[in-house]
Amino acid sequence: MAKTKAFVLIETAVGKTKGVVSALRAVDAVTSVDVVTGPYDVIAIIEADDLGSVGDAVTGSVHTIDGIQRTVTCLAVGGSS
Repeated sequence: MAKTKAFVLIETAVGKTKGVVSALRAVDAVTSVDVVTGPYDVIAIIEADDLGSVGDAVTGSVHTIDGIQRTVTCLAVGGSS
């Protein structure tokens, strides 16, 4: 069964990006973390068994990281992995 995938777009506080990236890499459901340019500072990919598990990872493990100011979660709706 395919996993549910979400892209989490993250704005960090000034000077906190490096710490946020380190903390995200320690989260089990996070499969990729990239620092990016543009309106967001970091994009993380979360994969879990179902939508509820993705939501739990975002609210329980991502939102609690010090230095994250705002997130936007975009669920992948299809396509190839």
